[in-house]
Amino acid sequence: MLPTASLIVREHRGQPFYEAFFRHDGKQVKRRIGPAWLERDSDDWRPRRGRVGDGFYDDRRAHVAAAGIVAGYVAEAANVERVEHERKTAGVTFRELAREYLSWLEIVKGAKPATLRDHESVLAEPGTAYKRGKGTINGHVMKALGDSPAAKITTRKVEEVLTTVAKTGASPSTVNKYRARIAAVFNYGMSDATFNLSANPAMGTDKRREPHPGALAFYSPEEVEALARALAEGKYRESHPDDVERGDDRQDAELVRVAANAGLRLGELLALRWRDVDFAGHALTISHAMSAGVESSTKSGRVRRVPLPDQAAGALDRLSKRQDFTGADELVFVNALGRPLDGSALRRRFKRARDAAKLRPLRFHDLRHTYGSLLAAGGIDLVTIQAAMGHNALTTTSRYLHARPASEQAEAFTRALAPSSPDDEQSIAERA
Repeated sequence: MLPTASLIVREHRGQPFYEAFFRHDGKQVKRRIGPAWLERDSDDWRPRRGRVGDGFYDDRRAHVAAAGIVAGYVAEAANVERVEHERKTAGVTFRELAREYLSWLEIVKGAKPATLRDHESVLAEPGTAYKRGKGTINGHVMKALGDSPAAKITTRKVEEVLTTVAKTGASPSTVNKYRARIAAVFNYGMSDATFNLSANPAMGTDKRREPHPGALAFYSPEEVEALARALAEGKYRESHPDDVERGDDRQDAELVRVAANAGLRLGELLALRWRDVDFAGHALTISHAMSAGVESSTKSGRVRRVPLPDQAAGALDRLSKRQDFTGADELVFVNALGRPLDGSALRRRFKRARDAAKLRPLRFHDLRHTYGSLLAAGGIDLVTIQAAMGHNALTTTSRYLHARPASEQAEAFTRALAPSSPDDEQSIAERA
């Protein structure tokens, strides 16, 4: 049986209105009905004469409206109760769990904006617009798993999602990324007992075989300079540059020289400030990086001091002589307004200049690989390279060993294996 509502007249700015007042499940509920067809009579209200105006309520209409409000409220409360009961019975859905995970990743773990964007792209709803660029996200994961109770999702179901992604032509590494993101959501759920998850179905799926990365490709010093010249001269432009564009081109050229000769990541370059440049001490202090346009800590979370070779120092010295944006707290690489450069736009200019210079189709990040490879080829030890590049593990730095000439290593091996003197050879022969 529905509760009965009482009518209350209230006043707002001289206008009376009806309000329904009732109780449901021990809770007092108030809902506004609308303007009352009443007028002031001393200290009280009385019905106005004439036909009830449009949008107004007399006593009869107000009671009818109140009954409808009560019925709607009770029905909505019953639906909420039903949904909550179903949730408790079936458990949290994958969509709800994924949203909780993304919130935890941002607030508790402090993930960088680029990391969050990468996770969100995999866990987004179908048709979600990309935050950068054109088009919409396919939403394969949410389309297949979003409404399912997380506790009831099977390994087979996750495998079906990965197969769907693979059929779009995605690379094995992309499919494995989807697998890793789904697994991360379930791992988060398993860490909190309130979600009542006992297993991670993604871990039972097959990881796709990725091709061996092989030797890292890198540019020679001559190729780096050819690339810088192509940028400085605006060879990649389709039209003749104006004065502002010529200044931008010269800055891009110096940025490439610093990237290849100091080994900074793109985000670290974009966040570099003049106070970080120590010409006298021949060093750079790397403490921040741009991530999806937001300045944050470096990838490792640590501050490092990087040796500043003459090649990079020369590029920075030329930039320091510009008229504007050379204060200690200002960015080294800026747009015409002194604001951070757009990393995506910079990559596009890099590619056009690279092609204009007829260089191998390497990526901007390969300028960092160029730095590591040239240092290794020059005989710099791996521990020193690791510190300069900010690698967490020496195994990452060991990728650059391929750049050392085999003949040089063979000579070192020969020296290590050779007897130290003729007397040692005779002693060895006698013991044999």
